[in-house]
Amino acid sequence: MSRLTAKSFFAYGLFGLPLALVALPIYVYVPQFYAERFGLSLTLIGAALLAARVFDAFIDPLIGLWIDRAKNRKGYGGFILISLPLLSLGFLALFHPPALLHDAALLWFLCTLLLVYAGFSLASIAHQSWGAALTQELGERSRLTATREACGLIGVVLAASLTGLLGFDWLIGIFVVTLSISAIILLKLAPRPPTCIALHAGWSAMIEPFHNRRFRWLFTVLIVNGIAASIPATLFLFFAKDQLQLAQHAGLFLVLYFIAAACSMPLWVALAKRHGEARIWLIAMLLSAAAFIWAYGLSSGAALPFAVICVLSGLTLGADLALPPALLAAVIGRAGHSGQREGAYFGAWNWATKMNLALAAGISLPLLEQLGYIPGTVNSDGAHALSVAYALLPCLLKLVAASILWRAPLHDV
Repeated sequence: MSRLTAKSFFAYGLFGLPLALVALPIYVYVPQFYAERFGLSLTLIGAALLAARVFDAFIDPLIGLWIDRAKNRKGYGGFILISLPLLSLGFLALFHPPALLHDAALLWFLCTLLLVYAGFSLASIAHQSWGAALTQELGERSRLTATREACGLIGVVLAASLTGLLGFDWLIGIFVVTLSISAIILLKLAPRPPTCIALHAGWSAMIEPFHNRRFRWLFTVLIVNGIAASIPATLFLFFAKDQLQLAQHAGLFLVLYFIAAACSMPLWVALAKRHGEARIWLIAMLLSAAAFIWAYGLSSGAALPFAVICVLSGLTLGADLALPPALLAAVIGRAGHSGQREGAYFGAWNWATKMNLALAAGISLPLLEQLGYIPGTVNSDGAHALSVAYALLPCLLKLVAASILWRAPLHDV
């Protein structure tokens, strides 16, 4: 296959923008939205998120298997088309609930989450598999994933900015428009992967990635590192509002964080091209822990220190987003499965990502409630528990992930 052009990178990567527009509100704003709108407890919201994310996670391998079986007929674009109405209708319903009583509100929350998750899973697995099948060249694979994730970060910044300034109505309208435009560009202008002889995709194909030793190591790193990132994402609004007393600046902190990540991506891609994705990702993990641990000591009104922490940890986020998918593409290529088993690999990959989020929400929120933290109130026990969960625990997990990556057989792919 000929080398990819800048136009090809953009046409492929742009679809990551609307996916991020829908992802951020679900992961960050939904718990607070339903807690305040319907008075649902954190335990109920955490349980609903856990149930929805576990269900969603377990359909990802099935989606991956379906894509591997049918991609020669439908192409990756066919699955993108199927995902569009699920995403649009589900996102609209999630943030426009009717006036409901307590139990009915919880049921609405759970059902609309499942609808959004189904569309998001189908779109993201098909999109990621498409990219992984395009190229195995070291410089191109990291640049391709970086372009996709950079477009995603632009979507995140838009979501954080528009939600605070204009509310969810405008965000939903912009999401539907950008989803439609980027899907047209992807389907019309993005390069197609080379045609490969399809392998048999029986039920056993769902676990075939775990026969790959390199994938097992990478998967373990993804789980531990992903939980480290998911806990502060789940607790961010609570920390900003109750610990820092800076709820009015929460959107700005998110914008700083994600802009820093987007700006750092060219550097991480250049370093990875020279030294390898695994080595550079390891360095980024250590820098992330060193930057974020200072959040533990912050108190009310510490806007400038927290802004600095957001920028520094955001710079390391660029590596977390760009390099692991590129490493996975390399692992798929080394196994001889390029163009054949991407759906299975990314189905398992997305399963892990969502289980990380499920565990972060389903465990940290009820645990904080048991330790005395009540959203909207300030007391010493609850504040300390929130600081430990938000800052210290993620840093510890980052160091564990880095130690696993140090020993993993991924430095030669």
